[in-house]
Amino acid sequence: METLIPTINRLQEVFLTVGAEVVQLPQIVVVGSQSSGKSSVLESLVGRDFLPRGSGIVTRRPLVLQLVNVAPLQERLKNENGVKAEEWGTFLHCKNQIFTDFQEIRHEIEAETDRNSGDNKGISPEPIYLKIFSPKVLNLTLVDLPGITKVPVGDQPEDIEAQVQEMILSFISNPNCLILTVSPANSDLATSDALKLAREVDTDGRRTLLVVSKLDLMDAGTDALEVLLGRVIPVRLGIIGVVNRSQHDINTQKSLEDSMRDEQAYLQRHYPSLASRSGSRYLAKTLSRLLMHHIRDCLPELKTRVTMLSAQYQARLNGYGQPVEDHSATLLQIVTKFASDYCNTIEGTARYIQTSELCGGARICYIFHETFGRTLQSIDPLGGLTELDILTAIRNATGPRPALFVPEVSFELLVKRQIKRLEEPSMRCVELVHEELQRIIQHCSSYSTQELLRFPKLHDSIVEVVTGLLRKRLPITNEMVHHLVSIELAYINTKHPDFTDAAQVSASVNSQQAEALDGGKRWKNEKVAEERVPAAGFGSPSKGQSINLLDTAVPASRKLSAKEQRDCEIIQRLIKCYFLIVRKSIQDSVPKTVMHFLVNFVKEHLQSELVGQLYKQTLLQELLIESEDTAQQRTEVAQMLEALQKANNIISEIRETHLW
Repeated sequence: METLIPTINRLQEVFLTVGAEVVQLPQIVVVGSQSSGKSSVLESLVGRDFLPRGSGIVTRRPLVLQLVNVAPLQERLKNENGVKAEEWGTFLHCKNQIFTDFQEIRHEIEAETDRNSGDNKGISPEPIYLKIFSPKVLNLTLVDLPGITKVPVGDQPEDIEAQVQEMILSFISNPNCLILTVSPANSDLATSDALKLAREVDTDGRRTLLVVSKLDLMDAGTDALEVLLGRVIPVRLGIIGVVNRSQHDINTQKSLEDSMRDEQAYLQRHYPSLASRSGSRYLAKTLSRLLMHHIRDCLPELKTRVTMLSAQYQARLNGYGQPVEDHSATLLQIVTKFASDYCNTIEGTARYIQTSELCGGARICYIFHETFGRTLQSIDPLGGLTELDILTAIRNATGPRPALFVPEVSFELLVKRQIKRLEEPSMRCVELVHEELQRIIQHCSSYSTQELLRFPKLHDSIVEVVTGLLRKRLPITNEMVHHLVSIELAYINTKHPDFTDAAQVSASVNSQQAEALDGGKRWKNEKVAEERVPAAGFGSPSKGQSINLLDTAVPASRKLSAKEQRDCEIIQRLIKCYFLIVRKSIQDSVPKTVMHFLVNFVKEHLQSELVGQLYKQTLLQELLIESEDTAQQRTEVAQMLEALQKANNIISEIRETHLW
């Protein structure tokens, strides 16, 4: 189990190389008010003076401190040719540089802090990474944070308190970190800002350990026994008291070994019952034990997280594709895939099927059978035809002679006028399908063909070629649909198989007219009572209309004669019957025409059109230029994937037996 902390340190180094915190690693974060003794506690854990000291805010950047236990120098010299020093340190920002003098480590921390934060009390959230190797330390990973301060000094901003708290919360919010709160014994624990922040993110206290520092500075006649026993504020992971070195001890360069002996002597005198569970040595052992157990608890979830992220980044890398080597093959592959995706979207066999709206072939089907079909069904066969129009057409067709029978010419004239109304919705149907075919281009670009996002110029060229093909086919399809309506207008087939009841319609009208004359019954198609029906349309013309000369031939007050009523009824029945036949034919033939001349033609000729216009040696280099964003993102994703794979290998080295 002792191998767990070095394992986490290796993982931390791996992820630092890519500068990302996608995985939250277990660590110990030291939190406390300014000058509460945090740095002194850390130095007692290491056993050496190496941190900047002084009054006011000294720690102005997070310091990630990795303590690594190594064998003593004599043993290492026997086995390997390593660093010829008992203790040494290394910084991540100083590649391959080893510091054997701990005063140099202090100066480097101060210099690196000033480089990033300025030399006048400014703070920065950018961490400094320091690794210390020593046979006197236990394996630990700690993060020393700036102390909680209230009033800005020097170059510090007005919101220094909020900035420090935000920085602290960004570290301790990690559910995989242990919170080491430091509070001086000579201040009231109930006012501890460090404990307050820890409670905000660790409400049940499972991750919080309290260190009570400066036990020797309490007022005469008081002690911290109640606090250390947890009777004032209980802390689940425990409360440990320590005695820090005084400023006088630091000035006289009193060694840490002497300070620890004096600390134990002080604890034995004043807190004999707690001496074995207090002090810097006990704190180091407790932290190491807690961190190992915490890592053990976090490891399964950590392994799952790394595995999941590896799969995600591998998928992203696959989406970006490999750098282009063979331009010809790459262009053909992308063009072929786009054409295939385009056709599959129309056929409904695409891999990416939308669930929010209809797309591709499904929308074309909806246009044919819902939009176009309902529009045709809503057209009234007799819409826009009044009895005046019908009677006028009949009279115009008979010339100067009164007609004994209804002339066929009037029927043809009127039915053609109604059939003509079918052309506009048919043209609109073509337009809607054309718009959908345009939308499929964007659909394929966004969902199906990720490679197109890599090459913006190729994407624009493909869109241009497909749009041009659709634009070229649109007038041809419109012309054919126009011809369909013109064909129906060219010959009114009164011998149509479905028009065989025309004679029966005429006979039925005659029969009903006779019944009406004999029995005084009303016609079933009359909309209002006969006595209130004026001569439909035979009154005075409304303002703004041209005067029809027929108005003078028929008195406004005269009702339609029985013959006129019968003739109008016959023509209406015949127009309705024949219009329904033509509408049925148009409703069936327009979708077939659009499919043949537009949709199927584009499907069959799309790939050859793309290859013919884009597969040219002069265009290959230009079309396959990657966007800068794609190249940069591919590099970043590849680095992250490599780091995750290394992390996975490191975690895989841990056997189940190491966890216990």
